Amino acid sequence: MDWLIDLLKPYNESLAATIILYSFVIFAGIYLGKIKIFGVSLGVTFVLFVGIFMGHFGYIVNGDVLHFLREFGLILFIFSIGMQVGPGFFSSFKEGGVKMNALAVTGICLNVAIMLAIYFIQGGAEGNTSISQLVGVMSGAVTNTPGLGAAQQTYLQVNADGYDVTQQMSMGYAAAYPLGVIGIIVTMILIKKIFKIDTEKELAEIENDEKASALAPHMVTLKVTNDLIDGLSMLKLHTLISSDFVISRIEKPNGQVIIPTSKDVLEIGDLCLLVCSLQDEETFTRFIGPIVNDKVWEMEKGPVVSRRIVVTRTEYNGSKLGSLRLHSAYKLNVTRVNRAGIDLLATPGLRLQIGDRLTVVGKLEDINHLASKLGNSMKRLNEPNLITMFIGIFLGIIVGSIPLQFPGMSVPMKLGLAGGPLVVAILIGAYGHKFHLVTYTNSSANLLLREIGICLFLASVGIAAGKNFVATVFNAQGAIWVGYGVLITVIPLIVVGIVARAKYKLNYFSIIGMMSGNYTDPPALAYANKVANNDAPAVAYSTVYPLTMFCRVIAAQIVILCFL
Repeated sequence: MDWLIDLLKPYNESLAATIILYSFVIFAGIYLGKIKIFGVSLGVTFVLFVGIFMGHFGYIVNGDVLHFLREFGLILFIFSIGMQVGPGFFSSFKEGGVKMNALAVTGICLNVAIMLAIYFIQGGAEGNTSISQLVGVMSGAVTNTPGLGAAQQTYLQVNADGYDVTQQMSMGYAAAYPLGVIGIIVTMILIKKIFKIDTEKELAEIENDEKASALAPHMVTLKVTNDLIDGLSMLKLHTLISSDFVISRIEKPNGQVIIPTSKDVLEIGDLCLLVCSLQDEETFTRFIGPIVNDKVWEMEKGPVVSRRIVVTRTEYNGSKLGSLRLHSAYKLNVTRVNRAGIDLLATPGLRLQIGDRLTVVGKLEDINHLASKLGNSMKRLNEPNLITMFIGIFLGIIVGSIPLQFPGMSVPMKLGLAGGPLVVAILIGAYGHKFHLVTYTNSSANLLLREIGICLFLASVGIAAGKNFVATVFNAQGAIWVGYGVLITVIPLIVVGIVARAKYKLNYFSIIGMMSGNYTDPPALAYANKVANNDAPAVAYSTVYPLTMFCRVIAAQIVILCFL
């Protein structure tokens, strides 16, 4: 059994031992993370603490391997998040992103202000904790590894003999990081308790906001009573009304149901099924006629039926809906398009993406003809699109490596291996279809990539920090660093959380997502996603993450440069 003992004993850096170590840390962390303490479970976050435990007892990983797995895991996690929220990122930014980013930047300023206050209160340059150590503590307190790396690199570029100082930064980071993660989660719970938040009510609020969205289609039946539009063609009607709308079906007074083309006309007494935005309903009732509430349109009987068609052929990825010429070529109407669970109004200028579900009305044979053209194959949607993923990672790393030079700064700043892929993933998710990149990934594949990434990242950070964790934390100086870290973690979050809720009335799930993004903290986001069980935290996270990451990297470097 010596081979088994050698494989499982500490200080073994072989490939097999490394894989076994990572497997144990991840499955044990996930299992223990399911245990609830005071009704709260940490989920995959517990992988970090199992990694620290194993690292403390001498289990190590080759430095290059550990660095690769940590960064690659973070890239997978962040890229998956960016691809998921990319399609709705910019519309979300327009609606509330400026406010969220302003709150996030306020939080960053408070982090730096508290760190500097601690530095001067404890004696400044004559104190027991140097500014470089406090920068490490701050990076751990806000769980921002790129900020730590940037600060270390900046110090070494200015002082090539300062390796011992950069090690002290790492110690400060290791001391503050675990309680930084816990501090964020505890603050999320504290904000919930302060404002007595009902999560079910918050979830219902999000659902209602989605239903009332300007992009969401609203269906209503109107009776034509306006003499001024009697005999008006569909083409003319669209020129007179600037709002986006679709007249899906028209029922004539004799009971005949037709799918209107551009040449068909409205006549007094017609019933028309209109698809428009909710806020435009009053415009159409004044222009066409009153609402008929008791009309029930038969979806499955008669010559006119309604079906859903899934776009699965890549040649239509990025094509405008109007280019399909559905009226002239197929005698069909598309009333709405469902994308990633969100219904969109089927306007001619809407660009299709792989995975879009079109609600089509017309004759069954015409619908089947269109379905064969667009693909309508669920099997094809289950095939992963790895080309787009690795193109995005490739471009993301290049973007993250671009040096950004600012006046007065001797060392350029970079977005890093996390910020670059996130920015590119969001851009691909939002605009990739215009370049015929297939950005669709089914939810199971996206979730798998995300979970693998976060587990690799947490396991690597835990194993690396475990070696010196007890020696660093369980002494007087380490305890002081932990206390400093708690102050830097909690105070800004409480202030920003209270302002976000009390003044701006932000949804709780958006607040905890913003908190996670403000601290660029994947474990906190994983917890927030678990609590919310929807995409609101992920959207808020990605809304503030790019600017936050950039600012935190700059802030860490500026502090080092200013105090050298």
